[in-house]
Amino acid sequence: MAHNINYDEQKGKHSFFSVKEKPWHGLGQIIEDYPTSAEALIFAGLDYTVEKRPLFTYDNENHAANEDVEIKIPEIEVPNFYATLRTDTEQVFGVVGKDYEVVQNMDAFSFFDAIVGGDGIQYETAGALGKGERIFITAKLPGYIKVGSEDLIEKYLFLTTSHDGFGSITAAFTPTRIVCRNTLNAAFKNCSNAIKIRHTQNAKERLEEAHKVMGISNKLSYYLENAFNSWATVRITDKQVQKLIQLAMVPNKEVLQNIQAGKDDELSTCFKNMCDNVYEYAMSSPTQQTETTKGTVFGAYNAVTGYFQNVRNYKDDESKIKSILFGGTAQLRAQSAFNLCEAFATGGSGALHLN
Repeated sequence: MAHNINYDEQKGKHSFFSVKEKPWHGLGQIIEDYPTSAEALIFAGLDYTVEKRPLFTYDNENHAANEDVEIKIPEIEVPNFYATLRTDTEQVFGVVGKDYEVVQNMDAFSFFDAIVGGDGIQYETAGALGKGERIFITAKLPGYIKVGSEDLIEKYLFLTTSHDGFGSITAAFTPTRIVCRNTLNAAFKNCSNAIKIRHTQNAKERLEEAHKVMGISNKLSYYLENAFNSWATVRITDKQVQKLIQLAMVPNKEVLQNIQAGKDDELSTCFKNMCDNVYEYAMSSPTQQTETTKGTVFGAYNAVTGYFQNVRNYKDDESKIKSILFGGTAQLRAQSAFNLCEAFATGGSGALHLN
């Protein structure tokens, strides 16, 4: 699996840091204590600035007449379009319009500091991808979601933004189990776990509205704690877990109809293997053997989300992030699993079309 972590040739190191835990790609700086935002900016190699500069083209007639002569050719400005680039390396990231506003890396850290007044936020990972055109930050919030008597789920905020004109500034809430870093993709009916901010003239002002993100986090934490604790008391058989996994992982209506009709022989080998991998994770992962997960609806939900976090292979880190947090396949399947678990917890096996 590719990593796409930026390598800063001037500093001779990768633009990434992690606290205590070594990342799967083994790159970047591993530090022992949680840094301040100013320290995190440096550890992650994000201490560079980005500028928006005018675009120019050449006078075609003069260029053709003097193509073999090394002279300065008159420049023609390209109206309403600009190049974004990092000032330390002069590497161009992309082309943007006149209304695009650069949001500096330090502004992204300021956003996190503002969420809890700079007190209690813990920066766990941060880094840059590609040439530095996309950055990401993961920060741990104070407190836990507690399921049962011992299962603690940490609360994280994740922010990513780009400097190339593609994509919004996005901040998302995600709960993560301490034991295995298993992201439970938060599904919350019609409420998103993320906010998106466009790179427009008021982007900085909207970044400062950190209380909205904290509101999402608090609301989701309360809701998920109640739901997960309820599910942890509802028993589910192995056969029902298998069916729930199939229904959660279903890619289209045709496959769904075959599952509901019991036509497993018409399911593709690829789909069967994927469901088998999820089921194997449900039965064998150490985090699936706790009091709150073994044989419970909460464990079934955790198996689906755990598969996407810990088992499935992705092309690179960015693909994994998009899949898990920002409306990709993993989040869609997690939403299906969430709905099925909620229905099973209240209505029993009928939610799985089992008699």
